[in-house]
Amino acid sequence: MTLEALLIWSALGLVAGVLAKIIMPGRQGINPITTVLLGIIGSIIGGYLGHKLGFHDMTGSFSIKGIGTAVAGALVFMFAWRLLFGKKR
Repeated sequence: MTLEALLIWSALGLVAGVLAKIIMPGRQGINPITTVLLGIIGSIIGGYLGHKLGFHDMTGSFSIKGIGTAVAGALVFMFAWRLLFGKKR
């Protein structure tokens, strides 16, 4: 992964974190900064896995597939975060 691709996937992660929070609302105990950071991490992981599975290339260009992969990665990462660190009722 090039530096350019990493920066673009991180920018996608900003958007993906917000979209993931909208898609998966609820009381997760996650503040906005953590949401964005989880989105960035999930986006990078999702982008890498999407590339390895052949969904897209890692050139770092904005595309519908890239945004979808970033949001999916952010959703999975946020779900895992909630399972591990979410507030118990």
